[in-house]
Amino acid sequence: MTGSSKSAPAPSRTFLSVGGARRQIEALEIDTRLLAMLATLVVIGLFFNVATGGIFLSPRNLYNLTLQTSVTAVMACGMVIVIVARHIDLSVGSLMGMMGVLAAVLQVHVLPTGAWYNWVVSLVLALAAGAVIGGFQGYWVAYRRLPSFIVTLAGLLAWRGGAWLLAGGTNISPMDERFQMLGGGLEGAIGPVWSWVVGIVAIVAWAGVAVDARRRRAKLGLAARPLSAEIAIVAIFSVAVVAFVLTMNSYLHPIRKTPMGIPIPVLILSVVVTIISAMCAMTKFGRYIYGIGGNPEAAVLAGINVKLVTTFIFVIMGMLCALSACISIARLNAAPTSLGEMEELSVIAAAVIGGASLMGGSGTAAGAIIGALIMQSLRNGMVLIGIQSSVQQLILAGVLILAVWFDVWYQQFKRR
Repeated sequence: MTGSSKSAPAPSRTFLSVGGARRQIEALEIDTRLLAMLATLVVIGLFFNVATGGIFLSPRNLYNLTLQTSVTAVMACGMVIVIVARHIDLSVGSLMGMMGVLAAVLQVHVLPTGAWYNWVVSLVLALAAGAVIGGFQGYWVAYRRLPSFIVTLAGLLAWRGGAWLLAGGTNISPMDERFQMLGGGLEGAIGPVWSWVVGIVAIVAWAGVAVDARRRRAKLGLAARPLSAEIAIVAIFSVAVVAFVLTMNSYLHPIRKTPMGIPIPVLILSVVVTIISAMCAMTKFGRYIYGIGGNPEAAVLAGINVKLVTTFIFVIMGMLCALSACISIARLNAAPTSLGEMEELSVIAAAVIGGASLMGGSGTAAGAIIGALIMQSLRNGMVLIGIQSSVQQLILAGVLILAVWFDVWYQQFKRR
């Protein structure tokens, strides 16, 4: 009895300390998984910077890294809501290739070359075509009850064939000069002054959202984050934005030797992630997506039009594939027939690594951005230190397995 009475309090104190820490973190409303991904990204950056003798974190490499990430991250934002709703889209790479070829064919062979509306019309028509094809796939998933895996696997084959037919088996180039700015090339950045304007607007907007959230919580009688924690989060975000703008301005134009500033693809990505995040957090449609992913049967009983919501999810995914395609061909100044090959794996991996649960019901656009950054940072760093392509694939496969394992463990941990 004596021995057992002495040993009992120790586990109790441990449990209370862990539980207390968890309650404090929950009170601050901090996404611990997102913090873990950010820490992973920092570790990867520091490791490759040391391994490459400072090249990895140089302004030039970071500028290129943002361009490489933007294409994958735009589609990953759409893949997140697809996965949250308990679906998958294997066709995104092929659809990206077909929409890129479509936009290029319109610019080079259909619309008048040099006309001011050339690139605008091609971009709008590509987005519309992506939405229609996405809706077509969503129709078969939602209304004909075919598994999304099968429908989009068929799309993977069909849209790749469509790209070859549209292109006639040849690469199409060149793109309109104004259109090329969307790719973030030599003229595809906004310069130092506008970069600071964008940075300041982002900081003010973040602070405004935080203030508005506290006001609405107080109005509803809900507990808010401690003010010190709110200020700290806004301060950390502000420092990150300032550091990013300084880094982009540190990269000089190869010819003019003037600061490049924030690349246009990054601005496009920022708009996409803002819209997707706002849609998920502030609209009925966004809440329906998470409701369907959390419990499809309950969503039907609650009166949610699951079929219509599912269709629109794939419409959004199709549009984002077209947008990524336009960014990619603008950067390459050409639409190769191989555009988007195997990109579906990078997009799905970015969404899963960023926190989208394959069980449905959880995931964020911000997490998808971090997941895309992790994937591209690994690729970029391995290229810089000279790792063979075959070895790179093995390492990336291992990272994906670890990410899924972490997701399973994290979901079990949350349920305890």
